[in-house]
Amino acid sequence: MDDIAQSLLKRLVRRIPRQMLQPTLEKWGRLQKAQLESMDFTLSKYALTEKLLSICEENDWSTKHITELELLSYIIDNPNVGMWHAYQLLDPEDDAHTVELMQFKEQFKSHLTELIQNVSIKIKKHTDEAVWIRLAWGESFSQPNHFKPTYVVHYLQSPYVFMTSLKSKHRPLLDQALVLATRCQSIKDANLSGRKLIAIRDLLMKQYEQVFPSKFPRHIPENNENARNPLIEQEQSALSSNRLQMACEAFGGGKLPEIQSAVYRLKTKFRGHAKNMAQRKEPFKCVVKFSSTNLLESLRSCASSGIASTPVTPLLSSIPLKGRNYFVITDNGPGSSQTLHQQK
Repeated sequence: MDDIAQSLLKRLVRRIPRQMLQPTLEKWGRLQKAQLESMDFTLSKYALTEKLLSICEENDWSTKHITELELLSYIIDNPNVGMWHAYQLLDPEDDAHTVELMQFKEQFKSHLTELIQNVSIKIKKHTDEAVWIRLAWGESFSQPNHFKPTYVVHYLQSPYVFMTSLKSKHRPLLDQALVLATRCQSIKDANLSGRKLIAIRDLLMKQYEQVFPSKFPRHIPENNENARNPLIEQEQSALSSNRLQMACEAFGGGKLPEIQSAVYRLKTKFRGHAKNMAQRKEPFKCVVKFSSTNLLESLRSCASSGIASTPVTPLLSSIPLKGRNYFVITDNGPGSSQTLHQQK
């Protein structure tokens, strides 16, 4: 093993919780049964690392094998490694739906290595049909940096891609390789990001109880603890039921994706009687950010409990409806109301 492989292995073992180390190595599948049984997982992390290094030396494993362990047996099961950003592939060709895993892998590697020579690419397909890509970028005269990799997740036959730890200078290269490998024409920012990959995936791909706006009220089962509280029912049962109804119509009645933030960027002109302010030509700008461990659940709870007014403003209900958590609020024109503007 070279120094890079040894350093990667040491760092990886430090990151994996002790109770998960044995299952992770078993899932990796490269250790023989006798080698796995020779490891005493009650020992310190240092002793386990040294033992694992000696086994890797015996098998002559390289950086390639260690990055496989990192991606397949650790990162895929622990996807909350950073800030994930969602993107959408646009204008697929007629045969785009026929692209299979092997075609995608060959095309992606071929196109990316044509654009940049020093790049390490590892691609694995997960059990949920997600294609995971690990990229280590190098410079013109330097080898790929395996300590700061980029991770990409793409669901074949879907237009969505999720990326984390990607530098801006590498974005055009990755975009072009993805577009060509998926047989699409372009890719755009979906204006959705978060630290929980599964949450932003579920929100964008509608893998949860969806919201269907309607002008006609519909019955939604009361699954809120406050709505079942006898004291609240006695004092204001009608108001409580109505608030719950409108909250569920805005966000859904079931379990919601654990989105942790939403950002609203405001650009508007002053509307008032102060002359010095009304003469200002430049728009007023500000940024409002909502944060929570589960933002959609918090907003639904605020609306159903009466903390927030109902019916729910489109500024908030647009999060599940549009599958985004970044918005720009601008003016339609002189004397008009504000509108949510989707950036292209």
